[in-house]
Amino acid sequence: MAQCVQSVQEFVQDSFVPMVAVLCSEEAERVTRKNNLNFAELLRPFCRLTSEGHIRDPNNQVQVVKNMRISVNNVATSPNIASAALSPAQRRLLNEVVLSSQPQEGTVASVITAGDYDLNFSDHSLKASLPWYSAWRDTLLEVSTSKHCTATTPWFEAYRENFLQSMPASDHEFLNHYLACLLVVSSTEAVPVEQFLKLSQEQHRIQHSGEYTNPKWFIPNTLKYYVLLHDMSEGDEQRADTVYEDMKQRYGSQGCYLLKMNSHTFSTEDDEQIPDPWSQYLHKNNLHSQEVLEDLSVNSATAENSVGAPENKDGSVAEGVSNNLGSHPLHLDPASSSGSLQALTALKKGARDPESVAGGAGSHGACLTLNDHDHIRQFIQEFTSRGLLPHIEKNIRQLNDQLISRKGLSRSLFTATKKWFGGGKAPEKSISEPKSTFGLLYPPEAPELQIRKMADLCFLVQHYELAYSCYHTAKKDFLSDQAMLYAAGALEMAAVSAFLQAGAPRPYPAHYMDTAIQTYRDVSKNMVLAERCALLSAEILKSQGKYSDAATLLIKMTSEDCDLRSALLLEQAAHCFINMRIPMVRKFAFHMILAGHRFSKAGQRRHALRCYCQAMQVYKERGWSLAEDHINFTIGRQSFTLRQPENAVVAFKQILTNDSRQTATQQGAFLREYLYVYKSVIGESEVSLPQLPLPCIHSSATRVYFGHERRLAEGEKQAATHVSLDQEYDQSLTDMWCHLEEQLVAAANRGIVPGNFQPTQCCLNSQTDNLRHPLAVVEEPIIVELTFRNPLKISMALSDLSLLWSFTARVGSLDVVIFICFDGKITILDFHMSPEETKMARLRLLPHRTGQLNIVGVVYNLAEASPGEITTDLMVVRGKQDLKIQGQRLNQTKEDKMSVQHGPDRRLDPIITPPMPLMEVFFLQFPTALLCGEIRKAYVEFCNVSSVALCGLRVASTHPEFFTFGSQATSPLTPLSPTSAENCSAYKTLAVGPQPGSVASEVLVSAADFSQHSSVMDIPIEGNTLQPGESTQMPLWLRGPDQEGVHEISFLFYYESKEKGNKISHRVLRHTVFICASRSLSVQASASRSSVPPHHSVDDTGSGGTLVFIDVENINTSESGVREFHIIQVSSSSQHWRLQKCINPAKDKDCKLTSRERAKLCFRATRCKPQQAPPDAVEKYTFADLNLGNERIVSSSTPCGDFFFRCHRTLAPQRGDVASFRTSNSSKSPGVVSSEDQAANITNIVKKCNELDLNIIVIWKAYVVEDNKQLILEGQLHVALQAIGKEVTSVTPKEEAQEMVLLKFKSELPPPVALPSAELSQLIKTNLHYPETYTHPFVQDSEGMLQLNIIPESLEVHGSFTWVGQSQYKLQLQPQEVLCLSLRACFLQAGVYNLNTPRVFAKPAKQAALGETSQQTASPALIIINNA
Repeated sequence: MAQCVQSVQEFVQDSFVPMVAVLCSEEAERVTRKNNLNFAELLRPFCRLTSEGHIRDPNNQVQVVKNMRISVNNVATSPNIASAALSPAQRRLLNEVVLSSQPQEGTVASVITAGDYDLNFSDHSLKASLPWYSAWRDTLLEVSTSKHCTATTPWFEAYRENFLQSMPASDHEFLNHYLACLLVVSSTEAVPVEQFLKLSQEQHRIQHSGEYTNPKWFIPNTLKYYVLLHDMSEGDEQRADTVYEDMKQRYGSQGCYLLKMNSHTFSTEDDEQIPDPWSQYLHKNNLHSQEVLEDLSVNSATAENSVGAPENKDGSVAEGVSNNLGSHPLHLDPASSSGSLQALTALKKGARDPESVAGGAGSHGACLTLNDHDHIRQFIQEFTSRGLLPHIEKNIRQLNDQLISRKGLSRSLFTATKKWFGGGKAPEKSISEPKSTFGLLYPPEAPELQIRKMADLCFLVQHYELAYSCYHTAKKDFLSDQAMLYAAGALEMAAVSAFLQAGAPRPYPAHYMDTAIQTYRDVSKNMVLAERCALLSAEILKSQGKYSDAATLLIKMTSEDCDLRSALLLEQAAHCFINMRIPMVRKFAFHMILAGHRFSKAGQRRHALRCYCQAMQVYKERGWSLAEDHINFTIGRQSFTLRQPENAVVAFKQILTNDSRQTATQQGAFLREYLYVYKSVIGESEVSLPQLPLPCIHSSATRVYFGHERRLAEGEKQAATHVSLDQEYDQSLTDMWCHLEEQLVAAANRGIVPGNFQPTQCCLNSQTDNLRHPLAVVEEPIIVELTFRNPLKISMALSDLSLLWSFTARVGSLDVVIFICFDGKITILDFHMSPEETKMARLRLLPHRTGQLNIVGVVYNLAEASPGEITTDLMVVRGKQDLKIQGQRLNQTKEDKMSVQHGPDRRLDPIITPPMPLMEVFFLQFPTALLCGEIRKAYVEFCNVSSVALCGLRVASTHPEFFTFGSQATSPLTPLSPTSAENCSAYKTLAVGPQPGSVASEVLVSAADFSQHSSVMDIPIEGNTLQPGESTQMPLWLRGPDQEGVHEISFLFYYESKEKGNKISHRVLRHTVFICASRSLSVQASASRSSVPPHHSVDDTGSGGTLVFIDVENINTSESGVREFHIIQVSSSSQHWRLQKCINPAKDKDCKLTSRERAKLCFRATRCKPQQAPPDAVEKYTFADLNLGNERIVSSSTPCGDFFFRCHRTLAPQRGDVASFRTSNSSKSPGVVSSEDQAANITNIVKKCNELDLNIIVIWKAYVVEDNKQLILEGQLHVALQAIGKEVTSVTPKEEAQEMVLLKFKSELPPPVALPSAELSQLIKTNLHYPETYTHPFVQDSEGMLQLNIIPESLEVHGSFTWVGQSQYKLQLQPQEVLCLSLRACFLQAGVYNLNTPRVFAKPAKQAALGETSQQTASPALIIINNA
């Protein structure tokens, strides 16, 4: 419960004070009216005694009366019967009292922060997370000990004070009955005594005639106190003294008083400032007239928003559900708008200055001086101490005596009679079967009422012990008589008396109060008395720290008959919850919501707004989305009704911003309310566009694209893909493009990448590097993609979307021009968003001059999209949203890692640079599927669509072996236009006739003619420059990848501007293609030494050459439609070797392969003739072509030679063994040569002897049936033979996963014996020269002798034949020496014999450490021995 200004004891004492009536003559009334007051109002500020009073109780004990206050009122007669409820006038008065008591000015400025209430929560007290009961415990204990939690509610205290003062007098108690009457006569009367007599008679008539039920009098013999009022400014003071002396003689000195006043004279200048103590007491009398304008301005919306505007029992208009009868729920009456706003302003000023409100027609006490104030205070002191207290003391004694005298006979007899006839005693703490009290009325002289009257008198003079005894006795009697209303009154006052007793001899009987409240409310149906009882009991419970019981009591007193009372009590109950030992914050907030609702129904909109704002502190950002929506919606409505549209906009914005869980219908209502309020705030002015809450914009997801929008494909032309907003960002791809660009920049700068190089970023997003200002080009659009999210379950319509930007242009060297605007031409006219949809909008800007551009926000119209209906202009509002992007977190330095710091994000702040060239690339006849190794000719077109010439055109690719632009020196004479080249071969072809056994055609080519050994390729355009508007078209040869599957191939085109010195040094264009490669042929090749005798050799060097075996298999599947493959030519390319001739048996026809067929080809290769060239000359390659058909393809020209050299880098292994060996040996001293080095030397020499370095090119044609048409495809496959005896293949074998091997823990094996190197077994080449057949007459001669030439070392006997003659030789051969040996073999019978049985052992000379190694022999040497 909120903290009160006065203590609980003071509050209870002031709730029950002696009542004094006032009757004034007309002349006396005129005198007091000079001060703008009547006599009762004149005395009101001075009605509290400044000194102690004393009385003697019936036991003659002195009782001290402290801080006593009396209530002085004019006599107001009323013939009406007293009711159990307040009159409409009294309810209206209470409503106005609460309405006038508002928080201080300025505390309601912010609706959301709820700064209008003293109850403040610190930030950390609201950041506790769920579950509440663990994390909130410490926080709530801190809140409970904070001084801010005991906030004051002056509106409740004002209501309570006025409620207690306006309570109607009742017959069951005498606390509100008048004890005395002041008869006031002016000294200017002709005969004052006669006026006193008339007033005395008038008082007697009012009290005893029975015509009036009100006012009620305490005792029949009411104290009459005669006051002679003397006006110092008019009357004769001497005459007044004379009259006063006469009055003392007539009424006694203790029954009259001379009050002198109006001593102030306006003629003399007096600088003394006279205080006005009447304002705080008299404000309620002037409230009705002062609040008329407030009722017109504020409460007019109440009647309009309520259904039928039902009037409550208290006369206030309740707020109901908004209707839709021809107007908006928040619509205001335009006729009263201006006047209402002025009235609201006047009310606020009046709330700041209470004196101006109370002043009304003038100030109070203008004719009074401080001495007059003292005279009035002294008069009250004299009247109370010498008149009222003795009168009360006397009546207490009389009542006590009467009760004692009656107690002996009458009371005892009456009680005994009831007991004899079964009258029982009712329980004190509860009521069982209560009876109606309307039929039971005690006569005024009834002993029960006399006891109650004595108890009330004792209570008024603070004799609480005697009062409690009397109340307790009366309570028993009333319960015995089942007079429940009387019993409830006695219980109530007994409990209060027990609480107020000094020293607290007995505990506070709260059950007395509970019983009294229940009786008042349920039996007597008197809510006024029940409310008074609840207010008293709640304050007492609060003072004892029983906040839970107080809250329960206050909540029980809420009902539907009075919204104002229920609202105030619910608010106090909420304060009880927050003041508990363990504060119950959520209950506080919940009951504040209930209080705000009841305040709203009672027409107290300011208090309703305050309650909702106070509760919002607890519910905000706690996950209570539905509760937040309800509170914000109510705050918005109340703020709008109270002429606070800005706060209403903020509240409605909160509803729409949060993730709402409301139904679609409710969300639609929220949006319509917001649009209406927003429309009323901004009106028709768009000078300063406010922020709109919908839709949500993901600023970090904003993407910015710089550059020209690419043209789509035109006919057969396929445009380069480049970069677009439709592509998703991939970091790995970005790194790949950056690497390609670095290669291009390095190629353009003599192999060096500049230090200030920054990769080109055409599309910026949250993952790109946005620390630097991006560069844009004049007259090239900037496209900004914004991500909008509709958080609601209803559709919304956006229109006229455009970017809000600022531009800084430098004029000269110092002047800077800054302007902010939005481009109305480049807009999105209609942008519809479905419920809960995330949608992207792309907005364009076209810069026309250089400078600094800053994109700051987006401007648009917002409306609710109603299906099937046309959105009216009334519900369409225009606003903006700022684009504020937080940069990536810094994580470079130690300070960055220790704190959370974010770098700048400048993707929306581009620098506009001068014009740059802009190139577009188109591809014609570009395939999507190829066979492995297939050659296809396409065309590429380069277009300069800018106004600046471009040069330095280059391209880099991830697959440089995939394409070639050809070499101009070797390009075939083929058509340049695509249409004329449909049926032409991509190769340079020559027609030749069939020439069996022909020798290969040789062409000597330099590798420099084909250049382009790196991944960067210069594009050969004419003049190396492309002028503005020009375009050029050139052929492009493609070769299918060697490995099957889908290949992603990326091209990066590079070009520069002819005008140097721009901030943008170059530009790039990206293109990505996907090629599906299908299997074609598999080529396996191997080489072996020839066994031709030296004297039969055709080689000039005397060597027999090398045999090359090529195994070709058709591994193509039938899915691609290939019927058969034809191997039309086999070519070789090498610096040292060449294919000489084909030694296949079928030499007159080409090789045809259908599915899964295999062909074996055999060729003889010989060494090339040595070239006489200077040492610094470029090495040249010998291309040898062996055609298998009627046409020869020139393999040394484009594209065959280009693809050979581009693939040669990947096929040829790193051949640096010999060179490294020579380098390492040359660095050593010639005198220090270890055995290990000698062995390595021999091994490397032998390896060099076996090197071949022969590249085979297999050219094929395939016949494909497609759409009933036969197409001819052609291609080439490459294999590289590097050594004799090693087989190579054109198909890359698939890597198989290695099997997992279990760990085995064994002892270490002994080192293996060093075996001789395999190269040492090839030191000597051995050939057997013998006739293929030999005929011998075995019948005549059983032995046949045959002479052979061989170089054996040992001979052995073999089966059916034997070697005869010398069978062992030991020889020494010089390098490249040929030696012939003659062997003789003896055959015993005819047959087929293998003569390759001799074993040859050899070792390098002068190598004593090496053992002899068995030499490899040729293939089996078969001889046929015939019998003659």
